[in-house]
Amino acid sequence: MKVKVERVSFVYHSGVRALDSIDLAISSGETVAIVGENGAGKTTLVKLINGLLRPTAGRVWVGNWDTKDFTTAQLATRVGFLFQNPDEQLFERSVEREVAFGPRNLGFSEAKVKAKTRRALQQVGLLDKAQVNPYDMQPFERKLLALASTLAMDTPVLVFDEPSIGQDAAGRRRIQRILAGLHKLDRTLLLISHDLDFCAQVATRAVVMAGGRLLADGPISKVFSQTELLAQAAVSPPQMVRLAQRLKLPGAPLTPRQFVHTYSAWRNRRKRT
Repeated sequence: MKVKVERVSFVYHSGVRALDSIDLAISSGETVAIVGENGAGKTTLVKLINGLLRPTAGRVWVGNWDTKDFTTAQLATRVGFLFQNPDEQLFERSVEREVAFGPRNLGFSEAKVKAKTRRALQQVGLLDKAQVNPYDMQPFERKLLALASTLAMDTPVLVFDEPSIGQDAAGRRRIQRILAGLHKLDRTLLLISHDLDFCAQVATRAVVMAGGRLLADGPISKVFSQTELLAQAAVSPPQMVRLAQRLKLPGAPLTPRQFVHTYSAWRNRRKRT
């Protein structure tokens, strides 16, 4: 499902202007990383997309819906949202009840609620903890539970606020696999993150924000290789890009596999010359 932001500005009651005339169009099935320092406007932008906030000026479209014409509950049928802090969205007394709440609230049959709940718990590796109280779990597990609750709603658009935060290497790989699977299902995925190494593994497009404006928008390999541009947004390029630049390698490898390929090709060329 497409998402479109047209000349959108947002001013908080305190007078802080969080967004200033933003234009952004995201096609159905894209996986887009939205990066920038704290206060850049990233979270404000995505809260406008799922209806938690309403634009001060401009229009936001989710599919053919203008968000101003629909309630937050209605928009929840199209946009799933994973909060940065899972404790802000967990409230039930068991893992199973927590994950079932969303699809049940959307009016799915009990059979479908059970199927979606079980599938989501399997995806995040928490099926064996279905009867555990969420607040008896470790913080990284609660993050995975919040992810399962979002997945179970089966929305065409999914927003993930810092999805990799607090996760170990195994947890990061699990989330990467989940996002890759959703991409294959043509879901529209928006990732807000300071973790550019994680974004480089899963996204194909990057949007850089600073001061409530868009600094850059394009293919992730092109955007993440622009060190000076990223510095304006107070973020650093992925580790592999920084290493390639230090070694003066051509291109901008984003992942270890891409780096090895780039380095091998560079070494072979040098041997032939």
